[in-house]
Amino acid sequence: MDMIDRNSLRQQAAAGGRRVVIPEQTPPAPPSKLERAPPALLVWAAEGAAVAFIAVVAAIAHGSALPYVLFPELGALAYDTLKRPHGAWARAPGMLVLTPFLAGEVGTLATQHLSFGPVSVLLVVGVSLLIVRLLRSPIAPAISAGLLPLVLGDGSWWYPPSLLVGLGLLAGLSQVWRRVAHPHPPTAAAPAHTPARQKAPHDYSWIPFFIAFIAAASLLALGVGLRFLLFPPLAVIAYEMFAHAETCPWARRPFALTAACTLAAVAGVLLVGALGPGPLAAACGLVAGVAILRAFDLHAPPALAVALLPLILAKPDYTFAASVAASTLLLTGLFLGWRKLATARA
Repeated sequence: MDMIDRNSLRQQAAAGGRRVVIPEQTPPAPPSKLERAPPALLVWAAEGAAVAFIAVVAAIAHGSALPYVLFPELGALAYDTLKRPHGAWARAPGMLVLTPFLAGEVGTLATQHLSFGPVSVLLVVGVSLLIVRLLRSPIAPAISAGLLPLVLGDGSWWYPPSLLVGLGLLAGLSQVWRRVAHPHPPTAAAPAHTPARQKAPHDYSWIPFFIAFIAAASLLALGVGLRFLLFPPLAVIAYEMFAHAETCPWARRPFALTAACTLAAVAGVLLVGALGPGPLAAACGLVAGVAILRAFDLHAPPALAVALLPLILAKPDYTFAASVAASTLLLTGLFLGWRKLATARA
């Protein structure tokens, strides 16, 4: 109860001659040591924790010979859950583990029984989105988890259980990090550009354009023999752009997104070539991705997944970076066309 309310009660008690019991105001809990630190230091600490986490997971993947323990979207998830400990992803640790796992099961089944092409790609993306919607999960990067085995052409049953290792560790770390660094939720509303908002979009005019883009990218990838023209995080990027165009940060700056993703792909290829696909390359890849996003002043966690993708490729080279540049430009063109039509219609 604030001071105005207390004074009002005292005045009413004096006027009516009655005794009014004024409830005691519970003092706010003292901030933690990290909460008292400057905001910039908290951001650096969160990003450093994400880099350390990715290095540990990469070491587990490398030591166990299970490369998919380091699911590339894990970099994006770690970055956002630690940097935004009261955001949608961090508040849903169960969904953080379950949603990508179920989508990974779908992708594995599709890879085992279907060949790569528009039909299989649309099926996996559609079922992955259905899982997200049915579970009311905020974890849109699950789409990437479903698409990854199909793009790689690897239907191993080790893939879904491998996801559980990294995702389970991240879910636990995110809860510990929130209690240590940010035990008290902010009083202000969460930023509008938090990824993977839980509310369903009200305008569905984007759906045909999203389907057309996924189909076109998969046809192009199949036609030229470069499957990474449909690199898995691209489906997440496209979904957020079309479904949440008003709040998605990279929807407002699609050309910056293209440049950031391309540079992240180049950095990933360079680092794997110089350091090999181990923990050091993984940590440096995430650092490079964060530096690129900072340089563009852009909040686009999927770009961090692009920097980590070369770690799980058999022979990463610059065709991967060229594929990322071409497909993100295609997405930008189609998105701007849809937005222009939507604006004209409005």
